[in-house]
Amino acid sequence: MIGGLRFVPLIGEDDLRRGIGHVARNISIRYRDALPLMVCVLNGAAMFHADLVRLMPIPLHLDYIRVSSYGGGMESSGTIIFTAEPSTRIAGRNVIICDDIVDTGRTARRLREYFMEQGAASVAVAVLLYKREADLAGDVPEFVAFEIPDRFVVGFGLDYRQEGRNLPAIHVLDDVPPDEATGSS
Repeated sequence: MIGGLRFVPLIGEDDLRRGIGHVARNISIRYRDALPLMVCVLNGAAMFHADLVRLMPIPLHLDYIRVSSYGGGMESSGTIIFTAEPSTRIAGRNVIICDDIVDTGRTARRLREYFMEQGAASVAVAVLLYKREADLAGDVPEFVAFEIPDRFVVGFGLDYRQEGRNLPAIHVLDDVPPDEATGSS
C-alpha cells in the first residue's frame, strides 16, 4: 500500500535492466562521436538516469533540471514549472533529456523547446516509460525503454505523493479496491 492505494507489479527488476541496457546501447551508437549532455529530469528520472549513464561506454557530460507538472496528484496539471535549471552552457550541445515517463507529452515538449531556445545543436528524449495512448503532444521520444498502458505507476523513481520512489521495480495501481482484494466488506 502506498498512500492508502494498492499497487501491483508491472515491470520487474530484470526487465528494467534489459530495457535500460537497450536504450544505453542505442544512445551510445547514435552519439559515439557527439559528446552528449545527458540531462536528468529530477526527481523521478534520477534512478533511470544513473543506471543509464553507467551503461554507456562513450564520453558524455551530465546535468540536471527540475520541473513539476503533477503537484502530488495522479494526473498532470498541464502546467510546467521550472524549479531548477541546468548549470551547463547549452549552446551548441547535443542534449538528451532523460525522463522517467512521458504520459501527456507536455513536459517533454516544453523541455525540447527550452533546450532549443538555449541554442542546443540537437535535443532528443530518452524515457523509461512511454504512454502512447495518453500522449497529447504526439512527440514520440527517440529512446524508449518500455511502452506501457495509460495507467498510474510508481517505483524506480516514480512516486505517489512522494512515496514509492524507492521500489526497485515498476508497479501499477490495482484496479481492484483494497476491500475487494482482501475479501473483506
